[in-house]
Formats: sequence, C-alpha cells, structure tokens
Amino acid sequence: MSNENLGDSRKALEDAFFARENEKLRQRLRDLDQTKRRKEALAAVSGITDDAVLDRLAALDLTSETFAALSLVPLIAVAWADGSIDDQERAAVFARAADLGVAPGDVSHELFQRWLADRPPPALVALWKSYVRALADGMSPADRQAFKVKLLERARSVAEAAGGFLGLGSKVSPPEQRVLDDLASAVSA
Repeated sequence: MSNENLGDSRKALEDAFFARENEKLRQRLRDLDQTKRRKEALAAVSGITDDAVLDRLAALDLTSETFAALSLVPLIAVAWADGSIDDQERAAVFARAADLGVAPGDVSHELFQRWLADRPPPALVALWKSYVRALADGMSPADRQAFKVKLLERARSVAEAAGGFLGLGSKVSPPEQRVLDDLASAVSA
C-alpha cells in the first residue's frame, strides 16, 4: 500500500472517529439542554426550587405536563367535594389548568375534561396522595412548603369559586374544606 493511500485511509478513519465523537458530544449537549428546560418547566409548575429535587424529578422523566396532570387531581377532588360541579367551579378548574400550562389539545386537558364530566373513582385521589407523599419525602422542608402552598392555593380557588351567598359567610363549604385538609395532609405527611 502506498504512503498516499495509507494517508488517505488514516485521514478517513480520523474523520469518521471525530465525526462520531462530535456527534456524541452534540447529543450530550442536547440532552443537557433538554434536562435544563425540563427542570425549568417543572420549577415553574411546581414551585420547587431545590436543584437536586428537580434533577431527581427530571431523571424520572416527569414532565411539566405530567406534573400539571398530577396537579389537576386536587382541583377535581375539590370540585366534586359536594357531589356536583357547577359552572363557576368548572370555570375555576379551567383557569387553574391554564395557569399550569394545560392547553386544549393536551392529553392532560382531555383527561381533566373527562374528570369534570364524570367523577373519577376515589382510587385516583388515593393514588395521587401516595405519589405526592413519595414526592414530598424527597423535598427540602422549604420546597415541600412551597409545593403545598401552591397546590392548596389552586385547590382553594376552585372551592371559593361558587361559595358563599351574596358575599356572606365562608366561600368554602364543609365538604370542600375536608377535601382541602385531606390534600394538605398528603403533602405534610
């Protein structure tokens, strides 16, 4: 084999090697960027600021949409607390879902529309509570509190949507308050 052919082969081999290595590096950069965006979206939806917790959530492939769907369960539970959902509660649920980034056409949007039409089984709330307890266990006390506050603010806004009479009395009914207390205990436990 001539030196010229050997040089051409060496050059082709080097080019192929570095192209493959460059592609690996580019993929690592894309993965890091995707993880960063996922963590930012999770932080915005959840109120969690602890980078380690956000890393764990991102590593679980928990997306902001999944987290948003998870956040809809308390809204639905409060809306159904008295056995039915009125127009004000429905509007409040849609508004809170939009705050969470859930838009028409999203899987989460379709899911909660079904939950508004037909009361989901009690097992859904039980499953949500188990998941949230496990999630909260990995959070710092400050992040757990921030998560709890955001969750309860959203749920309370649904409870207050149709409450009270002519602006008098409590806007939250006793059944709704029981659901709110139950939700709070899941995050606190």
